[in-house]
Amino acid sequence: MYALVIEDNPDLVANLYDFLEPKGYVLDAAYDARTGYQYAQDKEYDIIILDLTLPGMDGLELCRRLRDSGNITPVLILTARDTLNAKLDGFAAGSDDYLVKPFALQELDARIRALVRRARCEQRREPLRVSDLVFDPDTLKVERGGKHITLPPIPLKMLALLIRQSPRVVPKRELERRIWGNERPDSDALRTHLHVLRSAIDKPFETHLLRTVHGMGYQLAAPDEVQD
Repeated sequence: MYALVIEDNPDLVANLYDFLEPKGYVLDAAYDARTGYQYAQDKEYDIIILDLTLPGMDGLELCRRLRDSGNITPVLILTARDTLNAKLDGFAAGSDDYLVKPFALQELDARIRALVRRARCEQRREPLRVSDLVFDPDTLKVERGGKHITLPPIPLKMLALLIRQSPRVVPKRELERRIWGNERPDSDALRTHLHVLRSAIDKPFETHLLRTVHGMGYQLAAPDEVQD
């Protein structure tokens, strides 16, 4: 399950990562409204978890802009604003649910899953394919040549991004930003996680799909889509 967290409190974001990732979530984090809006427009998510008090733009305005742009991803507002009028304003802006801080992480998980179930009943997305590599964005299931592949959260997030962009070459900085947000990783982190991804989806197979395009970035593509 893919979640975008738009929240300017890094401690809360860290808590969400610690609690949700072991449950199978793949998270992106944006620490200001404009970055969050750009993430939501550039990538498909199952859920957007939205704070209201954000740098750059109020969360209500951000929610309205997402809806005005045609974005139908479920939005769960997570905020300290606890009055009835605040809740009504949240729903009027286009949110699907409203949870007041402080909150129980178990309740947040339950609410997210309910929203995503409802959305998936309305529209199921088709699996994404590159050659014989298949990725299901709803179940996060990965297969190649009919063989099931298990990936840790960060390599799985990398695969999701690269397969959605295929056969485009994704620049290194873009990949880092999508994976780690504003927190730049150390120099070896990206290389390490890409090695894990390659070992899982390419090493056991005769044809390799994941390429490093030196000086540019990374590409996931079938051999007939690669231009030398």
